[in-house]
Amino acid sequence: MKFTEHTLLAPLPEDLQRLKGYGDFPVMERVIQRKLNKELPRHLRERLLAELEIIRRLPVQYPYSWETALKMMTENICAFTRKEFQELWEEDAMEWIYVQGNVHFHVHFFSNLIKTREGLRCRLLDPEQGEDTRENSEFLNKTIALMKEQGGISRRFSIKTVLHLNEEAQHPGERIRVYLPIPVEYAQVKQVRLLHAQVVFASGEQKDVPVFRIRSGDEPEKREEEGSSFIAWIAPEDAGQRTVCFCGEYQKGMSFQIEYTYQVEMPWFDLKYPQKSLRKGLALQDEVNRPNHYLSEELPHVRFTPYLKALAEEIVGGETDALRKAKKIYDYITTHLMYSFVREYFCITDLVHYTACGWKGDCGLQALLFITLCRISGVPARWQSGLYTRPGHVGCHDWAMFYIEEYGWLFADCSFGGSAARMGCEERREFYFGNLDPYRMPSCSQFQADFLPPVKGMRIDPYDNQLGEVEYADGCLRAGEFETVHELTAVE
Repeated sequence: MKFTEHTLLAPLPEDLQRLKGYGDFPVMERVIQRKLNKELPRHLRERLLAELEIIRRLPVQYPYSWETALKMMTENICAFTRKEFQELWEEDAMEWIYVQGNVHFHVHFFSNLIKTREGLRCRLLDPEQGEDTRENSEFLNKTIALMKEQGGISRRFSIKTVLHLNEEAQHPGERIRVYLPIPVEYAQVKQVRLLHAQVVFASGEQKDVPVFRIRSGDEPEKREEEGSSFIAWIAPEDAGQRTVCFCGEYQKGMSFQIEYTYQVEMPWFDLKYPQKSLRKGLALQDEVNRPNHYLSEELPHVRFTPYLKALAEEIVGGETDALRKAKKIYDYITTHLMYSFVREYFCITDLVHYTACGWKGDCGLQALLFITLCRISGVPARWQSGLYTRPGHVGCHDWAMFYIEEYGWLFADCSFGGSAARMGCEERREFYFGNLDPYRMPSCSQFQADFLPPVKGMRIDPYDNQLGEVEYADGCLRAGEFETVHELTAVE
């Protein structure tokens, strides 16, 4: 079932709030089912159905008990104490929930602490566990220096993406749709070329799949019903969340792969001395990208609530210049928020307030807070997300864009800026306001955009897309039922 933009705005009844806070999910599910047997307002019914899906996903993301998590810390951090652990918990430095009244920690709590706290990283018994943070910092510093020296960077990337289903999620003979992300061709991205789309059989045999471009008036369902052989649909170049969609009859052990190339042309904008910059901002050609379109709310998460309006006013003050407004918001987020891995976005019913009240969040939550505060302050802002594609590393990442009349569309990567602030690298923190490194594959230009062709059920992530989605006739698979691997095969 799909939900409307108002679904999550309906309040959860108080008895369910108490059960959820305590973490009694089995009883909570029974109570919800009883309520659904009654006559309910439509939005409340949708809210309860959404909550059923949330509580089914939630506990598996928090596998570690207090003692197990403490043991992980003491076995990996030199001279780590129980008192330190208690203090980190009280500081909300570790993502946690109650399960049956007992504290349980997020699956990535340990890696998050190593990523964000230099004092712990320096005490690792195995220093290689924190090596990637240092390597990434050095790589970005060199990239930024080169961009400033040359006035920008152009790179061409080749990426291969493979998705395979876990054993329990394989349903031979059933029709399946598999959506894999591919670059949106706009802004900094040029010359996207899909090299091939293939199904790979259990024997290792690879078979090319015919690819059709979705155009106005196309009816994918009719073409899909013509036979059991796989075909693929590629969404339009400017799709809000662009994918290649495989459609056909699944066979045991089958996996799906695409390979594509794309060009990134990333100029450097010297915002301190605009007269020295001969470049305008990135032009976005389609009509929907008019700046004023990105000044409004986007329910259910981008909302102009009294708290967020007051926060924006407190940060921006009496400033009237659009660039300085956006800079004040960026400065506040990068110096006040702590990076934190979080549960699936679908399991957080108010993403922006989660971040604005808890003052922690991952890259996407920080980007959404920046976008919301900018819009409240009269600065057009929008979403961009996909992959961070540093040589030797490909990972999911989200960031923001904002519009300044004198420049056009610029970038803001609050999480990369916040990381630079924690490491004492002010030059890098300043760079990620207005600029972006070229090592990105943006597959999403709009938050919570539909796929083309549309998914019929509830996606793992209805807001973003970096790892793809899998759908049978009876609904979408959940996280953990399939695995997606992105491989950077070339950078030129």
